[in-house]
Amino acid sequence: MRHLAINVALSVLITAAGLLAYDRLVVRPAQLIGVVDVAEVYRIKEAEFAKLITESKSDEDRQKALSLASTFARRLPVAMDELPGDCRCLVVLRSSIAGRTPNTRDLTGLLKTKLEEQR
Repeated sequence: MRHLAINVALSVLITAAGLLAYDRLVVRPAQLIGVVDVAEVYRIKEAEFAKLITESKSDEDRQKALSLASTFARRLPVAMDELPGDCRCLVVLRSSIAGRTPNTRDLTGLLKTKLEEQR
């Protein structure tokens, strides 16, 4: 009788651990949605670029501004590709979401941070 109780307890424990792992590693990450406002990031960089161009007094300053814009254009897709791995969630554009839910997480700040770190 004692062996039966130990087997049942061990089976229940292993099953509970498996269900917990499944919930934490599969179900919950699939329910979380990361939202990124790329238009806001573009507006900020566009304003920065426009300011650099209008304030530039030499060709060297203009080339620096163009270099900044081209670097941003290369780094944005890389940073966007890294976001799902960082939050372990599905990442979509804010313009594709009709409303907010408790399962949405704004990743725009994280994207801005990633772009600043890559400078």
